[in-house]
Formats: sequence, structure tokens, C-alpha cells
Amino acid sequence: MQSLSPPHALMPAFLLGGGLAASLAIGHPALALLLGMVLNLVFQPELPAATKAGSKWLLQGAIVLLGLTLSASTLWTVSQDYAGLIVLYVAGALTAGLLLGRLLRTDTDQARLLASGTAICGGTAIATLAPVIRARAESVAVCLGIVFLLNALAILVLPPLGEWLALSQEQFGVWVALAVHDTSSVIGTAAIYGDEALAVATTVKLARTLWLIPLMLAAGLLMRRQEARLRLPGFVLLFVAASVLGSLIGFAPALVAGIKALSQTMLIAALFLIGLEINRATLAAVNGRAVWLAITLWALVVPLTLVAVKQWA
Repeated sequence: MQSLSPPHALMPAFLLGGGLAASLAIGHPALALLLGMVLNLVFQPELPAATKAGSKWLLQGAIVLLGLTLSASTLWTVSQDYAGLIVLYVAGALTAGLLLGRLLRTDTDQARLLASGTAICGGTAIATLAPVIRARAESVAVCLGIVFLLNALAILVLPPLGEWLALSQEQFGVWVALAVHDTSSVIGTAAIYGDEALAVATTVKLARTLWLIPLMLAAGLLMRRQEARLRLPGFVLLFVAASVLGSLIGFAPALVAGIKALSQTMLIAALFLIGLEINRATLAAVNGRAVWLAITLWALVVPLTLVAVKQWA
């Protein structure tokens, strides 16, 4: 009897389409990430290269759309209120990561990459810094794998923890904007907690991301590398411009609700695709002292930032 199962060549399309539809139907960012990860680990499909690019554009599009719903004056106020805390966090996380790397005798490249990723913007900082310090490909793979897994853990664990601690929307938003590595995971985690937490987390996280610029300039000078370039993420400028535009136009409440819904849909789709990037090779790369450094550093960051936020907010 002829098999009714789809040909192997069509399996990636079935998994992508079916998984994406299921993620949107469930409508939960953490479950979307988890579903993508499980599908990739179980079926190991040969995904098209456009999958990774798709997650990037969907995420950045979701952030820009969110900007249309936020008041420019609110963005400015939040950025000013927490500018000092962001500086303290970035400097503290970088210093602690480098010191812990020496204490744990972690590979120097891996220590620099993990410290920078924890302090600023996770995988983006790691991928941007790697050519400047001429990190080995295996070191980059290890660090990216660890950060991916910690991001997934944050989305699953921090929202219920915030509820248990009875954190306000603003407190939770600032906390995850500092304590979680990547922008996608910050936004996904905050979106679960509430709209206000999402707005605050997005603003603080993007302000934190801007520290990638001085990091690259400093690394280029210290390492005497020409690979360092002044790079300002374009979607950050678009987010600010969208906020200004939305404030000037003053969209109707119904339209604002529609924009928020579209942004949420794009975020869920992006997190599903990001989950698909966590494969068996990612898990296999996660071993050695780099794991202990990343876990120890994050174990320090999560409670310390919580204490700082509760005092600051």
C-alpha cells in the first residue's frame, strides 16, 4: 500500500507551515519558541536559509510597529529615568563576566564574547564582536548556543516568577530589559506579562543595545583591529521615528489595537522561527567552562538586577 506521508523533500515546508499556524493559533510567545525548538530537535528538517532572515525581519518589523503605538514623550521619559541604571548594568556585567572568566579559567575569547553578550545584546553582540577579536568559529558557536538556551529559559521562567513576586508592569519591563540577553527574548518575555511591561522593556532594551557602539569602538582600539565599525542598528532609528510619527498623527484607539495585534502576531512568528534555530548541533556545542561562566554570570545578573530595579523604579 502506498504511503500517504509527504515526501521527505516537502517535510521542511510542512513543518514550517504547520508549526507557524499552530504557534499563531496558540498565540503565546514562549510556546511558539518552544514549539520551534522541539520540531527542529525531533525532525531535524533542512530549513531554507531564508528562515533565519525571516525571523530577523519579522522581529524588527514587530518592534517598529510597536513604536507607532508608543508616545515619544513616554519613550524619552523612560530612557532618561533608567539611563543611569543601564550604564551601571552594562559596566557591571562586562566587568563581572571578564573577572569570572579568569576565575573559572574560561577560554579568553569565550569569556569576552559571553561577557559582552550578557551586558549588551546577546547573540548580536557576540556576532558583532567576534571578527574584531578574531574569535574562533567554535568559540562563537558555543557562546551563541548557550545564549539561545538561556533566552528560551528566560521566556518560560521569568513571567511566572514576576507574577509570584508581584512585580508591577514597569518593574518587570525594566527587569527583563536588563536581565535577558537578546532583544527578541526581552520582547517575548515582556509581552507575556502585559502591554505596559512590553512598552517599557522595548524602550530600555533598545537603549541598552546602543552600548554596542562604544563596545565596538573600544574593542577596535584595544585590539587594534580594522574590523570594528560604527554600527547603529537601523531598526532602533525606525522605532524612534515610528513613535514620533504615531505621537504626531494620534491614531484612533481601534487602529492602535490593530497595530498592536499585528506586532504581536509578527513577534510570535519570529520567535517560532528563532526556536527552529536551536538544533542538536547547538546543544552539542554547549559544554565546558563557557557553560559555567554563562550560568554563573546570569545567576548573578537576574537577582541583582531585580533588587536594583525594585529600588530604582
